[in-house]
Amino acid sequence: MKLRAVMADDEELAREVLREHLLRDGAVEIVAECSNGFEAVKAIHEMRPDVVFLDVQMPKLDGFEVLELASGAKAVVFVTAYDEYAMRAFDAAAVDYLLKPFSETRLTASLARVRARLGSAPSSAEMGAHELKQASRRPGEFLERIVVKDGPRVHVIPVGKLDYAVAQDDYVSLRSEGRSWLKQQTIGSLEAALDPRRFIRTHRSHLVNLQRIARIEPNTKDTWLAVLVDGTTVPVSRAGYTRFRELVGDPG
Repeated sequence: MKLRAVMADDEELAREVLREHLLRDGAVEIVAECSNGFEAVKAIHEMRPDVVFLDVQMPKLDGFEVLELASGAKAVVFVTAYDEYAMRAFDAAAVDYLLKPFSETRLTASLARVRARLGSAPSSAEMGAHELKQASRRPGEFLERIVVKDGPRVHVIPVGKLDYAVAQDDYVSLRSEGRSWLKQQTIGSLEAALDPRRFIRTHRSHLVNLQRIARIEPNTKDTWLAVLVDGTTVPVSRAGYTRFRELVGDPG
């Protein structure tokens, strides 16, 4: 089986070694080489390769963030010098995990796994990107930044700068520093990815950064309004009000 491959690694020497091994296979075409996560997302989107050889620790975006943002890769092989990410990689449906330095024999075995995956099983690309990202985190580990794809551009939002998120069907509108970003993700999966001590579901459609809430005001008999530090108001349901009191106490 002829394979079209994208390589993503910030170390030039590592790319050279991997390139030499892949070309010896005789049935691998390297369609793109990338030195950071942004380049990898762009290359995967444009080239739609059969397999991506992806480093974990890279500038701008790490390997797991690339996997979340990129569409078009049928199989992913993580290549890294750190064995601590192995379980996360397999939880994220990677075909294989190559630990540097690896031998040509080990890469040959990895390519056999890739060909077997492509020939017989659903690929990681067919799974939800956010489910992959969530599976790749350890229990108790939460997002510290949110990556949003806007056409060919990628924006990175530190979660500390996220004011709130609003559900819009299968999307969420993310409000940060006076701008709104639309991301294809459910409000429920975003809530599960964020630290519940820092973000609260005030309403079925609203997820709010606790540090952005200035006060809670009564609205109707069973609803309230959260007034944020910039004056924006978001709805608070009875359940949301209860959660707020559990986290910060009675607002009075």
